[in-house]
Amino acid sequence: MATTRIVLDQLPPAARTAVEEHTGPLLTVEEATEGFNSEIAARVTSAAGTWHVKGLRTDHPRAWTQHREATVAPFLTGLAPSLRWHVETAGWDLLGFEALTGHHAVYAPGSPDLPEVASLLRRLGDAPCPGIELRRAEQRLERYAVHPDDLHFFAGPHLLHTDLNNTNVLVDDDAPAGERARLVDWAWATRGAAWLDAGYWVIWLIASGHTPASAEHRAAEIPSWHTAPAEGITAFAAANANVWSEISSADPDPWTQRLAAAATAWHVHRSGG
Repeated sequence: MATTRIVLDQLPPAARTAVEEHTGPLLTVEEATEGFNSEIAARVTSAAGTWHVKGLRTDHPRAWTQHREATVAPFLTGLAPSLRWHVETAGWDLLGFEALTGHHAVYAPGSPDLPEVASLLRRLGDAPCPGIELRRAEQRLERYAVHPDDLHFFAGPHLLHTDLNNTNVLVDDDAPAGERARLVDWAWATRGAAWLDAGYWVIWLIASGHTPASAEHRAAEIPSWHTAPAEGITAFAAANANVWSEISSADPDPWTQRLAAAATAWHVHRSGG
């Protein structure tokens, strides 16, 4: 479920002071409207520059996501915004990221952003997986796999993002072609089979108007997709149909229901239904 959002001005004075030790006195604060996982999400500007700030209380049930993002950030050069500073004080955990320019990726059929997202996923596939604590894909999908034997398809040594929501992909049209897209929100960074992020993208593509076949055609632009056994892709589609069924039942918003319908459509397609 979405986390209740508060504004930066509601931070304890000590936390605000700690932020301004890195930024200098803030001149503008633009609260973000997207995102579900942060209590604080804002674009802040001072005389020294601009940052994207994310924050949670240190006693929040998902406070671990802040530490995950801080830990993985140094290994994401060229893939994600750089982490400029990390503040933990006065009961708050706050991350200050490089403020990217650009727009949220458009996944609709024919969008010029699609080749850029494919390029991003190819670059991610070439990135080494750091030797840090990460969740494992087979563990995350353990409760959702149709058969326990399916879990070995999802295991692997590769760094994954796993949340290909189009709002997590920023596209800068002024950057060189093939290098325009960046991934934000790495809270669910995972270690697993190289092709899984392409699979997660398939679900979001279907939810954006692609047929399952055309979505898989897009996924095939990522080399790691071709390393996936057909039965592994089918097992992954089935597991994610279960994931999104659970999410949409617990939190029946239009967007969760749209993703559940997309995941089910893919599962039916893969099952020959």
